[in-house]
Amino acid sequence: MPNTVIIGSGCYIPENVITGSHFMDSVFFDENNEKIDKPNDEIIQKFVEITEIEERRYISAGDYNSDLGLRASLQAIDDAGIDKEEIDYIIYATNFGEVDERGIPNFMPSLAARLKNKLGIKNRKCINYDMIFGCPGWVEALILADVLLKSGRAKNILVVGGETLSRVTDNYDRNKLIFADGAGAVVVTTTDEENVGIIADSTICDNGEELCYLENGPSLNLEDKEPRLYIRMRGRKIYEYALKNVPDAIKETIDKANLDISDIDKILIHQANAKMDYAMISRLFKLYGIKDYDHAISPMTIQKFGNSSVATVPTMFDLIRKGKMEGQSFKPGSHIIFTSVGAGMNINCVVYRFPADKI
Repeated sequence: MPNTVIIGSGCYIPENVITGSHFMDSVFFDENNEKIDKPNDEIIQKFVEITEIEERRYISAGDYNSDLGLRASLQAIDDAGIDKEEIDYIIYATNFGEVDERGIPNFMPSLAARLKNKLGIKNRKCINYDMIFGCPGWVEALILADVLLKSGRAKNILVVGGETLSRVTDNYDRNKLIFADGAGAVVVTTTDEENVGIIADSTICDNGEELCYLENGPSLNLEDKEPRLYIRMRGRKIYEYALKNVPDAIKETIDKANLDISDIDKILIHQANAKMDYAMISRLFKLYGIKDYDHAISPMTIQKFGNSSVATVPTMFDLIRKGKMEGQSFKPGSHIIFTSVGAGMNINCVVYRFPADKI
């Protein structure tokens, strides 16, 4: 059976750098719809201490999610060295689709269809899908691409993750400081080389009481009459769920690949909250009886880029692969992990091995 390998990657990080000072004039409400009676500088500093997010990137006026995806995709296609007409599928991971500047989501036509149009692909057999799967959407899109490639239905697939969360956050919610915008993309194809590429994956969907840990809801300010829905996050519930379930899911996938944690060179985990990510990786190593580990195994971009949801993992992959992330690199023949947790609640994980002669 052929194996699925990444032959090109790209990302787009918006130019607008948003620091804590951007929120100094904000009015914040708590989950009980009560105004928070604390100085904003104190709220912002406490937020940084918990999440480590000091900066985030916001989309420019006049840009849309599909524009970010286009820029990342053009890089990935060029890096792959293929003609765009050779792409058989476009799978675009998103949560809110093509959000306009009023903050209204739009899914028709799909983001993947919009991207195909902007790429100028004429091939009518190039099929487009949107993957709506919470923050794990890009990893799940990669898993779907692997299935399509191994089934023989495709030769080249463009897998994109893009989001413009700055347009769907409640101005009165402290959690808006977490979210950011961006896009990442890869081109995947098949190879006959053995034991390379995607060698194991797993997905878990807990949709019982966990269903509403991340959802859409009205503004926390009851006097706000804007008839819109915003991201609503039950942070403590998400933290507890992720810490309990994500390490086990990662270990399950490593076991499925017949590997040990010592065989893993990098863990690219969704950049949701630095404190939570550190806790999950620490818990993973404890499952192997290891108390201390080299933190370089789990790179972090959240401090400067914030949480761009489906874009965090492919963005980080592209930056490391192209030598643009200080102190981080991939080694030919090494194993890395892609993993994420998010709305649903959904968890997924992929073990990927680079070919011995390239990354």
